[in-house]
Amino acid sequence: MPARSAVATRPARLRARLRRGWPLTLRGGGAVVLGVGAIVLAHAVNVAELVYVGVLLLATVVVAWISLWFVHRYGEVSRSFAPDVAAVGHESVVTVHVSARSGLPGTLARWTDALPEGIEGEATGVVAAGSAGRTRLAYRIRAVRRGIREIGPFGLVVTDPFGLTRRRLRVGGIESVTVTPAIVALPPLAEYPGEAGGSLHTATHQLGEGADNLIPRSYEPGDSMRRINWRASAHHDELMVRQEEQESTPEATVVLDRAATRWSADAALPGADPAFEVAVSAAVSASARLAREGYDVIVLDTEGMPLGAPVPAGDTVAVEQLGLDLATVVAGGADRLSLIPRFFSTTVAGPVVVITAHVSPADITALSPLVGHSALPILWAADTTADVFERARDAGWRVAPLTPDRDLADAWQLATDRGASRAGV
Repeated sequence: MPARSAVATRPARLRARLRRGWPLTLRGGGAVVLGVGAIVLAHAVNVAELVYVGVLLLATVVVAWISLWFVHRYGEVSRSFAPDVAAVGHESVVTVHVSARSGLPGTLARWTDALPEGIEGEATGVVAAGSAGRTRLAYRIRAVRRGIREIGPFGLVVTDPFGLTRRRLRVGGIESVTVTPAIVALPPLAEYPGEAGGSLHTATHQLGEGADNLIPRSYEPGDSMRRINWRASAHHDELMVRQEEQESTPEATVVLDRAATRWSADAALPGADPAFEVAVSAAVSASARLAREGYDVIVLDTEGMPLGAPVPAGDTVAVEQLGLDLATVVAGGADRLSLIPRFFSTTVAGPVVVITAHVSPADITALSPLVGHSALPILWAADTTADVFERARDAGWRVAPLTPDRDLADAWQLATDRGASRAGV
């Protein structure tokens, strides 16, 4: 049956190809019919003038068709995007520059720019093609799927001044536009500025000169005498020197589970799996919020590999770069969710956001040791039962479901709100 259907579609494809390549418009086809009819009728009724009329009509159609091939010349096509990078759910303006070397006055051309799947817009219009020079066209697109999307080629259907013939042209090549994941504005961490260690409570390390916080330590050879703390020396009965503390920015970690077994097969392509797309958007959105809270943020997968450049605290440009890095991330690799606690076994981390798909009771047991090493452990999961969420909450996780039909800001609020109702999960 599939072979028969393939054979059956060949005539349809052939007809469509012939229609695309047919050089006559409806008016031109009518002129040809009238011309041939006039010549035939001239012999039937023995009126020589009808021959001249028929030949004139046919000659006009031929000359009009030749003009499209030997008079009109179209050169390079270039595109520019504003902004240069499109984000899911946002619009961009595409400007197309088309150079026409020559043409006939009165000639019209209908243009179209081929848009790929994942990009929406009305990339078509009519432009006067009779004058030489460079023409600028513009249209709007809306990105609906993440990934690298190719726009083009640019197509023209040129019609002669009499509207008898037309010529289809493909000008220029294909240009790529990067569609980044949607960044959702998440609510601030109102209840965790001190506990989670954000910008309001920076960590300190005894690394020599730094802030104004001074603590004494024992004198060591080479220390400047000007740094001796005489009051502390008298108290400890030995020479003590001042050691300045240096403030450092706390860190937060976002872990995106890319295991192929936890997502559908569509997640192997950017923008194809709605559940995985929400997870990617959650990763960059959480990073943006934590950076705004004053954290240095790093995004990892469950194998410990960075998925993008680190985001320094308060750096909005770095957040945009992270979006670019995550524009092409896909599901793949082994299931190593249970190994995440090993990344933090020797340290006490700030907020840790784990984003995954289905979570089982065994996964909650394996992840439980991480709770004691994070100031704010957050678990976002899709396709997970309420019982598993309850077990994760009892283990100390801040949990929320992550589904395409749920607002990401509400899920973040649910996970970070200390007083959130359990019925909300």
